[in-house]
Amino acid sequence: MASEALTKKRKSQDDDKPVKKQKKQKKVREDEGDLDMDAGLNRAFERMDGQLLADHIAQKTRRFGTDLSTVELSDLYISPNAIKDTTSWEKTRSLENLPDFLEAFSGDSDKLNEAPKKCGSPHTIIVAGAGLRAADLVRAVRKFQKKGSPVAKLFAKHFKLEEQVAFLQKTRTGIAVGTPQRLIDLIENDALCLENLRRVIVDASHIDQKKRGIADMRETMMPLARLLCRSDLKERYTGAVTVRHVDLIFY
Repeated sequence: MASEALTKKRKSQDDDKPVKKQKKQKKVREDEGDLDMDAGLNRAFERMDGQLLADHIAQKTRRFGTDLSTVELSDLYISPNAIKDTTSWEKTRSLENLPDFLEAFSGDSDKLNEAPKKCGSPHTIIVAGAGLRAADLVRAVRKFQKKGSPVAKLFAKHFKLEEQVAFLQKTRTGIAVGTPQRLIDLIENDALCLENLRRVIVDASHIDQKKRGIADMRETMMPLARLLCRSDLKERYTGAVTVRHVDLIFY
């Protein structure tokens, strides 16, 4: 009887193993299914509301911020209420559709082609994961620039920090496109002013040939987290209009 019971137990354990393996494989396939390599997009972001995005960013921050303390990680946490819900957007989150997306979620689309009077003080900042992608984004939103108010190119590729500081100090710009660390550097050099900022757009859906987005690499995810969680920005995501509210939007 004992031998028969042991045999049944082993059979039961063996039966369980393939099931667990199948579940794991199924999860991988579902995740891979969101990656549209032809379009260069992670389609999962289309379904993410504020809560899902906050959880996603928190998970990525914990993954790459292993050298940070619990307190430091908590400082890089973004509340779900801080993120604007864009799940109602039905078009593909491609370069071609970015201008329409901005108009749909800006709240004042007729002012997207205007620039604040103060130099280096854009109303919109678009955050990209790499210089080449940032250059593509600049071209995509050029419809909003006009004479005397160009789209600012704030990324490291082909541009020195000193040149961008000088550019911002003497140029009015409504929309700025940059990479996380360069944007931080320009803010800390008192060149990029956040006074008139109304929205931050994170180019989250784009993936490269290695299936990586801005949140999938330590060298971009951690600077992104630090940029988005700056005290002079973070308090404005959920603040009232009187404290110059800033929309945090993931594209």
